[in-house]
Amino acid sequence: MTDTAPDFAFTSPDRDRYFEDYEAGAVHVLGQVRVDGAKMLAFSQEFDPQDIHIDASKAASGPFRGLIASGWYTTSLMMPFLARNFLSNVSSLASPGIDGLRWLAPVRADDTLTIRVTIIETRLSASKPDRGIVRTLIEVINQDDILVMDIKGVNLVACRK
Repeated sequence: MTDTAPDFAFTSPDRDRYFEDYEAGAVHVLGQVRVDGAKMLAFSQEFDPQDIHIDASKAASGPFRGLIASGWYTTSLMMPFLARNFLSNVSSLASPGIDGLRWLAPVRADDTLTIRVTIIETRLSASKPDRGIVRTLIEVINQDDILVMDIKGVNLVACRK
């Protein structure tokens, strides 16, 4: 689908976005997600089986006074919003990595997380002029307006032809 309507939101999942559409300094709220306790637990049982994530009785007497989500689970909740509402299948050429990932506060079942992205920098590739580099700060904020996670991301994005 192409963006033909003048009010077609930048974060619409159906919008075709190219390098030229990403503006340094722009801030976009990508959406919200509620943390499902059963899914949080199942993820940790399979991928991060630490007591603070999987054993309610041990976690209750631990440093967080209860179960908390694995940071990797929090990251997995953020990623669909970034992929659908910020990147675009017509232009996303992958990522060479991230410049930083921090889990800053615990995430718990039933939290509501807001995903926000700030475009830090955009520049054309010096070696491949058909693409650009988009550097972002991706923030995950809970219902109490506490920053629980941030990532400094790097994406390669195709230019319009």
